[in-house]
Amino acid sequence: MALESSNNDSCRSEKPISLVWGCELTRETPTYTFEVPEEWSYEQQLALRTICLGEKAKDEFNVVEVVPQKDSKESAPVCIANLKLSVLPMIATPGLDLTPPVTFRLKSGSGPVYLAGQHMTAVSAWNESEEEEEEESLEDEDMEESSKEESPVKPIKAPASKRSSASKKETELAAQEQSQPKAAGRGRKPAAKK
Repeated sequence: MALESSNNDSCRSEKPISLVWGCELTRETPTYTFEVPEEWSYEQQLALRTICLGEKAKDEFNVVEVVPQKDSKESAPVCIANLKLSVLPMIATPGLDLTPPVTFRLKSGSGPVYLAGQHMTAVSAWNESEEEEEEESLEDEDMEESSKEESPVKPIKAPASKRSSASKKETELAAQEQSQPKAAGRGRKPAAKK
């Protein structure tokens, strides 16, 4: 998934980098905040993929919610999962992409509840791979020039199996002609008797 850059500089290109991410929520540690350092100037996203109960979870309701940040306009937490071991031990959350910072909280239940997903970031490819791109373009130009200089295409010869069968037929015909006695007046029709 390519992330759009906020910079409109046409010389820069961005390539996405995706890292596996996960956290555990329990009664002892009911909250987890996904943050990225402020010095990271690239766009960040957390794509949440699954929420599941751990093997030591009790058969009780485990409610997971996203808590809004203190400076956010939203004031109410959003419930994203309500899991119970005997009913629904795991859910898939495709399309749940969040922009950090994001705080997850185990509102009820003792867990453990595991959240897993992908931490995606768009990294400037201009600074990191400027030389690589230049080398690739030079290699492409060299390939085009070398393909123009190649020798012309040679005609295709018939496969050996076809040649050998044709020569066998010719030899058989020649052998048959030699073994048959030559008749005198060959090529003339005999005169009809009256």
